[in-house]
Amino acid sequence: MFVDERIYTLHAGQVPTFLKLYEEEGMQCQVRILGKMVGYYYTDFGPLNQIVHMWGYESLDDRFERRKQLQASPDWQSYARKMRPLVVNVENKLLVPAPFFSVPN
Repeated sequence: MFVDERIYTLHAGQVPTFLKLYEEEGMQCQVRILGKMVGYYYTDFGPLNQIVHMWGYESLDDRFERRKQLQASPDWQSYARKMRPLVVNVENKLLVPAPFFSVPN
């Protein structure tokens, strides 16, 4: 398994709005399609106004297919239209486990 890490930098003060919108309209669709949510966080100090979320995938093909399904979902598209104005920047990283790390179930 590898992890897709996404960091959304939001406009100042928009973390509560983003989290509420995600919980009410985005989370169910995303979890249903992407499957393995590894973590979902917001920053408290350091770079502020950031949402960090991570998703586990078995392969790059698995990630590609699930992301394609997510982007095609009318529920996700509706949520994304409301979410995008809150976001200033998006970073995306592919995290590969070290050879000695055993991925938890």
